[in-house]
Formats: sequence, C-alpha cells, structure tokens
Amino acid sequence: MDPVIYFFLFGLVAGLLRSELKLPSALYDSLSIFLLLAIGLKGGQGLATQPLLPLLPQIAAVIVLGVAQTLIAYAALKTLFGFDRPNAAAMSAHYGSVSVATFAVAAAWLASREIEVEPQMAILLAVMEIPAILIGIVLARGVSRDTDWKSLGHEAFLGKGVTLLLGGMAIGWAAGPEGLKPIGGLYFDLFKGVLALFLLEMGLIVSRQVNELKRRGLSLIVFGVGMPLLSAGLGLATGHLLGLSVGGVTMLTTLAASASYIAVPAAMRIAVPEANPAVSLAGSLGVTFPFNILLGIPLYHWMATQLAGATP
Repeated sequence: MDPVIYFFLFGLVAGLLRSELKLPSALYDSLSIFLLLAIGLKGGQGLATQPLLPLLPQIAAVIVLGVAQTLIAYAALKTLFGFDRPNAAAMSAHYGSVSVATFAVAAAWLASREIEVEPQMAILLAVMEIPAILIGIVLARGVSRDTDWKSLGHEAFLGKGVTLLLGGMAIGWAAGPEGLKPIGGLYFDLFKGVLALFLLEMGLIVSRQVNELKRRGLSLIVFGVGMPLLSAGLGLATGHLLGLSVGGVTMLTTLAASASYIAVPAAMRIAVPEANPAVSLAGSLGVTFPFNILLGIPLYHWMATQLAGATP
C-alpha cells in the first residue's frame, strides 16, 4: 500500500477514536492550494511539448461523460433509493463531477510505479468539474427566471479549484519544462509529502461523516460504491475509445469513478439550498473517497491493463 494511504488511515482512526488531533484550517486550505497548483503546473509543463488542437475531441468526450454520469446518478437516486428531487439532483452533481484529491492520489500511485500518464489529464480534470454542476442545477430547479445564473456560472467556471488548475496549467505551459526547473523542487519533489499531510486531514474529515452514514444506512453505502463502479466502466470505455495509454485510461477511469466534495457543494449551496449537504458529503467523502483510494485505483489500473491486453 502506498505510504500516503497510511496517513489517511491514521487520520481516520484518530478521528473515530475522538482524538484531539486537528490540523489548522488555514493549513488545510494551504495544502489544497498547493496540490491544485502542482497538478496544474505538471499538466501545463507537458502540454508545452504538444499541440492543443487534438485535445478538443477528448474535451468533448469527457463533457459527455460527465453529463451522462449525472443523469444516471439522478435516475438511480430517484427510482432505486427514493431520494427527493433536490437531494437527488445535488448528490448526482457530486457524482458527475470529480475529486482533485482522488486524482492526486492516483497520480502519486501511478508515478511510484513509473506508469506514464498523458499530460492533458489535468485539463480533463478541470473540464470535468463543470458540466455536472450545471446539469444538477437544471435537474433540481428546471430552467427558471429566478435562477441566478450569473452567480452560479461564476462559481462553476471561476471557483477556487478550477481557477488554480487552469492558472497552474497556463504558467506551466508558458514557462515550459526548463522554465519550471527552479521551482520544481517545491512543487514536484515535495508533492507526495504534502499529499500525505492533506490525506491525514481527509481521514479526520471522513471520520465526521459516520453519524450521517448511520442515519442513511445501507442506501448511502450501496450507492457510494455502486455508482463509482458503474462510472468506472463508462470512464474505461471512454479512455479506450480515445486511444489513451494504460496510465491515461486508469486516470480517466479514476476521475469518472470519483465524486466531488469541494466545488460541487459550494455551488449546490447557492443553487439548491433545500438539499441537505450532509447527505451528499457522507456519500462522496464518507464512502466513495475511501473506497477509491483504498481499493478503486488498483482495480481501475487492473481493468485498464486487462482491456489493453484484450485489444488486438
């Protein structure tokens, strides 16, 4: 098991035992900013060495993927799990979007095994944040004159996560590999150490979702594991059709299987205030995030490897 996962388990156990361990909120914010910038810089550095036009079909494909996941999740939550419309829409948006932390863990897992990943995955990560938010809002409220689309558009397209990713990519692309060498020691060499601290705090946060999981019981656990597996299949097929490498297919499958717990909750609080954010966070953060980083990533890599081996 990757050492960073032990930090997550340490935080989870410490939280469940009601330890006094706690990271300052300012440090947690700083760690998340660092990780987002580092991911963006690494992606931009790779993009500086290749043309951008061939990426357009990939961007279109992941937009379709995000929309499909959101609609499938909404239908399942309404028909199979009995969620009301606001909570089904809000939760489906979480599962149609992506988790930057899961992406970071997958990147570290693949890098430790020297498995190459296409540099444009950081762009696809940023793109996949947005469609689910917009579809979730439409599912919850319909197209209404009362909807403040300006505020919601600002939150979706200029939220902290998307801004840092795109900003980091722009800097990495403009500077190129040589230009980034002076800061590579900070953003690239220390990436895994910072990720370990971030996952320690994530473990503590996940431990706080236990009460909501007890209230919702089996439905959250079944959906929180079942939906990622279904989405993983869609991501696997999409990556294969796009001709990505085994590492690229693994990463896209991981992104598809992940669920947002930062960008989407912020947008849903504005757009669907009647939805209970604790329910969506208990699923995405309390079930899906641990499942993906403990079991999902190795599984998705195995699936990508099997698919590549079966292709003539």
